[in-house]
Amino acid sequence: MSSKRTAIVTGASQGIGAALVEAFLNAGYNVDATSRNVNQSLAASSNLVLVAGDIGKKDTAAKVVAAAIENFGNIDLLVTNAGIFSTKPFTEFTTDDFNALVSTNLLGFLYITQLAVEQMLKHKAGAVVSITAALADQPIAGVNAAVPMITKGGLNAVIKSLAIEYAKEGIRFNAVAPGIVDTPMHKDNPKDFLRTLQPMGKIAHVSDVIDAVLYLAHAGQVSGEVLHVDGGSHAGRW
Repeated sequence: MSSKRTAIVTGASQGIGAALVEAFLNAGYNVDATSRNVNQSLAASSNLVLVAGDIGKKDTAAKVVAAAIENFGNIDLLVTNAGIFSTKPFTEFTTDDFNALVSTNLLGFLYITQLAVEQMLKHKAGAVVSITAALADQPIAGVNAAVPMITKGGLNAVIKSLAIEYAKEGIRFNAVAPGIVDTPMHKDNPKDFLRTLQPMGKIAHVSDVIDAVLYLAHAGQVSGEVLHVDGGSHAGRW
């Protein structure tokens, strides 16, 4: 078994997830990457294992964790990046919309985090970083994302609860809450409009989010933190 640190990344096939995989490989980690289409976008290697599947299903989570243990022997870090997002008036969200958000954003956190924590408890060490959203703390007029923020706000809350629950076990829990990030999710949105959605008038790069995740992965005294990467938008009205 490898003596390298091992990271699991969910939602790994594009955008922030794919960049996280590359960043952790470059930092010397073994990586266990998962998404529905991960085999179409990444190539497995001796230090990169790919597991395709729906992270909202418990059997997918079990396969991912089993692959990490079988190939690398341990789980040091879990980054729950898989997530879906949509905007529409509150009254137009459907039951199907809600169930899809809960499946990917909440069950996609719950199942794999439970299984990863069980492994981390064996070594009394580990870290979990969840990708949430700045909109959960600071709504923006005209960005109608109330129902998705039920899930992202829930992630922020569970991160803080777990940081306390597992503090004595040496396991840290943190979140990165991005604002607008230049990813495929926003490819059809006008850039000039996106720049108005944060005080600095900029669009964050994927690398800005990666920097925050890498910091939290190694910040041994930081737990229960929601680190905003949003140009200050969470700080209040601008």
